Amino acid sequence: MSLLGIDVGTTGCKATVFSENGHALSFAYDEYDMVKPRPGWLELDPIDVWAKVRRTIAQAVKGARGDTVKALSVSSMGESLVPVGKDRQILGPSLLMIDSRGEEYLPLLEARIGAEKLYRINGNILGTQYSLPKLMWIRDNSPAVYAAASKLLLWSGFVSFMLGAEPAVDYSLAGRTLLFDVDGLCWSHEIAAAAGVDIAKLPDPVPAGARIGTVAGHVAEELGLAKGTVIVAGAHDQCANALGCGVVDEGMGMSGMGTYLCFMPVFTGRKPPGPMMKWGLSTECHAAPGRFVTFIYNQGGLLVKWYRDTFARADKDEADRVGADVYTELIREIPKEPSRLFVLPHFTVTGPPDFLTNTSGVIVGLKLDTTRGDILKAIMEGVVFYHKELVDSVAEVGIAMRELRAVGGGSKSDAWLQITADILGKPVVRTRVAEAGCLGAAMLAGVGTGLFASLGDAVESMVTLGERFEPDPRRQAEYRERYERYHALWPLMKGYLGAR
Repeated sequence: MSLLGIDVGTTGCKATVFSENGHALSFAYDEYDMVKPRPGWLELDPIDVWAKVRRTIAQAVKGARGDTVKALSVSSMGESLVPVGKDRQILGPSLLMIDSRGEEYLPLLEARIGAEKLYRINGNILGTQYSLPKLMWIRDNSPAVYAAASKLLLWSGFVSFMLGAEPAVDYSLAGRTLLFDVDGLCWSHEIAAAAGVDIAKLPDPVPAGARIGTVAGHVAEELGLAKGTVIVAGAHDQCANALGCGVVDEGMGMSGMGTYLCFMPVFTGRKPPGPMMKWGLSTECHAAPGRFVTFIYNQGGLLVKWYRDTFARADKDEADRVGADVYTELIREIPKEPSRLFVLPHFTVTGPPDFLTNTSGVIVGLKLDTTRGDILKAIMEGVVFYHKELVDSVAEVGIAMRELRAVGGGSKSDAWLQITADILGKPVVRTRVAEAGCLGAAMLAGVGTGLFASLGDAVESMVTLGERFEPDPRRQAEYRERYERYHALWPLMKGYLGAR
């Protein structure tokens, strides 16, 4: 018997079949494009994504060569909602967190609820990236969709629902809506009433790892799954990533190196709202029971992909032709020493502490002898520099992060892991399974079916650690000096970048 972990992200979906000891039996991946109907609008077409998720699952199941999948679970991006009907009909697009729609509702929510009260209930700082402002936009600008929607589902719950499960959302993803009471583990009627949204349109909140149904017969036949395959509630992708690298206990931290670079420390007990809000730090339920997490994030692999497509398109095409990894080739070009350039990673909406929506990226220090390797290394450094202030600040609010476990596509790069260790001054450990989101989802599937008595048992059975990267004292000193210069860049530039 095996376990299937599915990970649905902003730009692609993955499916991996794992043995009970964490060995990947098969893997499948597919990409999809963001839809941009107007400037500032970014969404996904759920019909297209659902077709590619089905194809990815079928490929992974086929690749397992007859090893029967006992259970599956889905991790996914947060915030974005999919409107569905009772007959599992998809009713409209899914607005992404970086979509600008809903910003006009923030003053009303601030006036009716108040920032600190919202934080005490939900644990998040009011912002347009969350589900609630976009739900209000759908209500007022797509009233037919809103009226017809039986449920508005987060992506993990949407995929599970389309597979045959009951409409549900785990606690970690529920928190991303702004409508969830983190202490009561239920929807907040007070916040819903203030926003004027129908709480009945939201799915039932359940713990990650709860059994929520079985795969429907016709879907199982299409995908090559056994009849009655159990569906278990998944989690927010960052929380699933953390499970997949064994980050379940207080004092541990994850470095999720995907489209966004996200550092996620684990802690117990709610922290005071004042200092958490000062630094723009959310409080979210972890997929591990009794644990909370917060997120320090900004653009990461998204900028490396921009670099690839802008400076190395021909290299990518050639690598694709011969079956090589273009990123491996490009990273060979970066200098061993710190780059002579500085990159301000504001290429799109930024993360905490400022959540800037009207800014721009900057590359400083270009000369005639600048190479594209210099630019790539500066991008890798810049995305870590962006996070350093907040990584240093979490101790101020009583959150420890003594060691980082790295996961995601970026964690395959020794160079980027060493840069992270040198800039942050913390050891970074790579996990053997780079796609830890799928592994974390599979671990939840195992817990939900009783294969493992607890997530701790699942970690012991399925997680294997790899190389450890310690900070280099000499480079650490160099990066401290360069960080001071980087830190001065935004105050110097913001008047020119349209920030508000």
